[in-house]
Amino acid sequence: MDLKKTEAPVNTVTINRNEFDQPTDNIYEAISIVAKRAIQINSEIKKELIEKLEEFATYNDSLEEVFENKEQIEVSKFYEKLPKPHALALQEWLEAKIYHRNTEKDA
Repeated sequence: MDLKKTEAPVNTVTINRNEFDQPTDNIYEAISIVAKRAIQINSEIKKELIEKLEEFATYNDSLEEVFENKEQIEVSKFYEKLPKPHALALQEWLEAKIYHRNTEKDA
């Protein structure tokens, strides 16, 4: 997932309900799919953030020496400015980038 190229909004926006639930014809099923994808995106972002912060981690046993790691601060600021996982998932849903199927209907 390329977080830099997303067109997901950073702020809250209103979307057309009919456009949102059109792929499933069920608003609750659509919300469930987007929520599950948002959870996946959140764990991907969290994993990526932890990996990047670990690259700049300095381990010091001395409690007297407290300092700010500028690289970690910059990485953290970048991730704070990203769209939230639910906005990313919603954008993917509206662009038909999420594969979904109803196993009850398939049976």
